[in-house]
Amino acid sequence: MNGLQTNNAPHSSVVIPHFIFGGLSFLILSVLIILADNNVLEAYFNSKIIAITHMAVLGWATMIVFGALYQLIPVVFETSLYSEKLAKFTFWASALSVMYLTYSFWIGAFITHLIYASACMFFSLFLFITNVILSYNKSEIKNISSKFIVASVFWLTITELVGTLIAFNFKFNFFSEIHLHYLKIHASLGLVGWFLLLIIGVGSTLIPMFLISHQLNKNKLKISFYLINTGLLGVVLNWFVFNNSNITLLFWLLIVAGIFSFVSFIYDSYKKRIRKKLDIGMRYTMLAIAFILLPIIVSLVLLVVFNIEYELLFRITTFYGFSIIFGFITTMILGQTYKTLPFIVWLEKYKNLVGKTKTPLPRELYSENIANFQFYFYIICVLGLSIGLIIKNFTAIRIGSFSLLIVAVLYNVNVLKIVFHKIKNKENE
Repeated sequence: MNGLQTNNAPHSSVVIPHFIFGGLSFLILSVLIILADNNVLEAYFNSKIIAITHMAVLGWATMIVFGALYQLIPVVFETSLYSEKLAKFTFWASALSVMYLTYSFWIGAFITHLIYASACMFFSLFLFITNVILSYNKSEIKNISSKFIVASVFWLTITELVGTLIAFNFKFNFFSEIHLHYLKIHASLGLVGWFLLLIIGVGSTLIPMFLISHQLNKNKLKISFYLINTGLLGVVLNWFVFNNSNITLLFWLLIVAGIFSFVSFIYDSYKKRIRKKLDIGMRYTMLAIAFILLPIIVSLVLLVVFNIEYELLFRITTFYGFSIIFGFITTMILGQTYKTLPFIVWLEKYKNLVGKTKTPLPRELYSENIANFQFYFYIICVLGLSIGLIIKNFTAIRIGSFSLLIVAVLYNVNVLKIVFHKIKNKENE
């Protein structure tokens, strides 16, 4: 955990607002899923599902990632963040853009509000990208973890560019293919290029640190880096130029091989760990690594099974997105929140008291009972929504949706408990 402590770390006011907004977005997301009602079982390009997806990806996951990355850049890049003022401005620009974009999708304002909302979102993400790249340019350390992060930022740029063009195309109609074709590209770039590569880059540093694992084979990470990036580049170019299913399958296999190389690295870290007992944060993290197999299996079905009835195809596609966003990404974020945020706040509150008095542990800043209840409700949520989407059972959807709401409430309670923690001097208690 001490690996997160560095003299180059940004002020907590740069990082913490992202966790608060991300938590609130998680709560809004859970409410939107309940309000969407039967729309959840409709085609994945339904306006309500698109709104939910963007709130999940941008409001919840990306904002948490932004905050965590600002804290981790000094650790991975071994240099300070280029501009803390830019980071703070980016936060407000992103927060407003996420809300505007989600609202535009929710009401189906594709040829009115969406253009302006997507332009605002592009601007705010461009500010973040600029800050990260300029921070990387300051760094003298170019390790494999930093390369994953820079690559993910590159793919984020392409993702947002494609997304913005799709938004403008609703009004000006300049694309040669239908919107769904480019939506597929946009989603793949975001989920694989941005999130997967970033999680691997950050996870390859944090997970061994939290497990206290040493003497790991970094070559597995290098193999993963080149396989995933080559595969993604091949898939995207093929979709833009040839759109050949056999070529897609070939490059998909490269991506999968790269993912398994990363999983093998994490498995080695798990086997060599010194800290044998897994706390709530690492239980979530290990579950996320296991869940990564689910979208691989679902994507294989979508690639090799051609005679699927349209309604079932739409549900499987929705489930594919769900398996990535909730099965892998959200599970990982829930776990790493309990590993990073308590330490960030603890460092701010107690760094000047270390050695002078007895201080609480970072994990004492939140309620472990609440975290454990949250974990079990999250399992119910994933199972309920998965079953509901696969067999078209609205009762299961309802169970999963309300379980997610409970998870979001419990998560926010613990986040706020951590953020507003008051300094405690154990000797005076």
